[in-house]
Order: sequence, then C-alpha cells, then structure tokens
Amino acid sequence: MRWEGNRESSNVEDMRSGGGGGFGLGGGTISIGAIVIALIGGAVLGVNPLTLLGLMTGGGGAPVQQQGPAPAPPANDQQAKFVATVLADTEDVWTDLFKQGGATYHDPKLVLFRGAVRTGCCGGQAAMGPFYCPADQKVYIDLSFYDTLKNQLGAPGDFAQAYVIAHEVGHHVQDELGITGKVDRARQNATPAQANALSVRVELQADCFAGVWANHAQKSRNILEQGDIEEAMNAAQRIGDDALQKAAGRAVVPESFTHGTSAQRQRWFSTGLQQGTVKSCDTFNTRNL
Repeated sequence: MRWEGNRESSNVEDMRSGGGGGFGLGGGTISIGAIVIALIGGAVLGVNPLTLLGLMTGGGGAPVQQQGPAPAPPANDQQAKFVATVLADTEDVWTDLFKQGGATYHDPKLVLFRGAVRTGCCGGQAAMGPFYCPADQKVYIDLSFYDTLKNQLGAPGDFAQAYVIAHEVGHHVQDELGITGKVDRARQNATPAQANALSVRVELQADCFAGVWANHAQKSRNILEQGDIEEAMNAAQRIGDDALQKAAGRAVVPESFTHGTSAQRQRWFSTGLQQGTVKSCDTFNTRNL
C-alpha cells in the first residue's frame, strides 16, 4: 500500500501511556479467561460482551465517562503514522462522498490504547479487537491487534490493517447516516437471534463501506500495490464468524453469527470496492447476503 508521505489525520489520540486509558469494571481486575467467556457467551447468546463482563465482575452496564482528549502520538511512531494516514484518507473520501450527496461528514476520532480503555459506551478491552463507539464517535484500537491479525489469524499486510480501520470508520459512516440509531431501535424488541441477524447486516455493510473507501482512494491517490486487495480479502476470510468458530474448535452455529461468514465478508467488501457507492452497500434490503 502506498501511504508514506500522504496526509496524516490530526484526529488521533494516544492513550497508550495510561493517561486516562485504564479502567476496571466493578473495581476489580479482569482475567483473560473472563474475557474469553464473555466473548463466546456474547456470540452464543446475542448479548454485548461488555454487559457480560460487567455482570461477571460486579459492574453495571452504564457508560463510563470519558476523560479529556489524549495527546497525539509521537511523531516518530511509524505504526501510529500509518494509522493516522489511513484515517486521513478515509476522511478525504467520506467528506467528498457526503458533499456530493448534499451532506456534511463529521470526522471521527481514533484512539490508540493499550490493554484497556474508557469509552463513551463502556470499558473497552484489547481482547475485543478494534471497535467503534457511537456514543463518543470514536474508533478504538490496540495496535497489538495487528500482531494477532498477522501471527494468529494469518492475515498479514499493511492493506489488511488498513481494511480494519476502514471497516470501523464504516460504522461511523453508519452513525452519520442514521443507520445506527434505526438498528438500535429495532434491536429493542428483537429476540437474541433477530438481534444477531441485524448485527450481521450492520457488519457486512461496514465491510462494504471499507470497499467504497478503497475504490475512491485508489481513484484519487493510487494507493494500491500488487497484492493489496488479496490481503484485505484474506483478512475478511480469516475473521468471518464461521472461520473463527472453526479455529476455536467449536461447532459452526449460524444463529450465533454477529459479523457474517467469511464468504459474506469478502463478497460485501468486494461489492463496495467494485461499485464505489453507498447505495450498493444496502445490506438491509437484500435476501442474499
């Protein structure tokens, strides 16, 4: 991926030093085992893993108040520079697309953290992977996830990393378009299985939006190198719900899916990449996911 020398976003906050980033649920520590149980339980039961963590540690499910903005990352931090450059590119693409549609795009913040972090939604854990919090409109990522992506999930490459950021920004785009609020209201009266099915459509749309970003970034700035698309498609394959359940030695349970199968994630990223339009990413009004 051609990214060095391109504009870096100023919307990156660095909480890795621990200034305002640490947290505890219920005043206690959280074991890795508890996190794993919460993640698996959340997938099976259709419950937010953060809610399960709160119950397991005696904490409530109320949002944790975010502290003031953290400083920008050090200028010589190459990995942070990469993240800031990809974020800037998403800002440029979505600002232009919203403007073409007669709307204004509000840039999200991206928070770098290590281990655990306070968010406007609740406490966040690195074990959850990167995530977006609509309550504070911030993307959160522990950069050690990229080591997991490469070494444990078998998805190396800088464009695989960029795909992850673009996917989370895709959730912010959903929030900007009012999709997040509509889905949240639909979940209120949904069964766990129905809520999971809604989550799958949300996640697949974010994959598609990541493809839309790649389409326009390539047209405007020629960012793609040989093998980049294959890196993103491989990452999408490795983090499909069916692939993750198989890798964990568990039976594949479609009713528990929250992000979609590997094939679905690849298909919707490819749709966004090829079509380059928000309209092409309507995962909510199609039977064929």
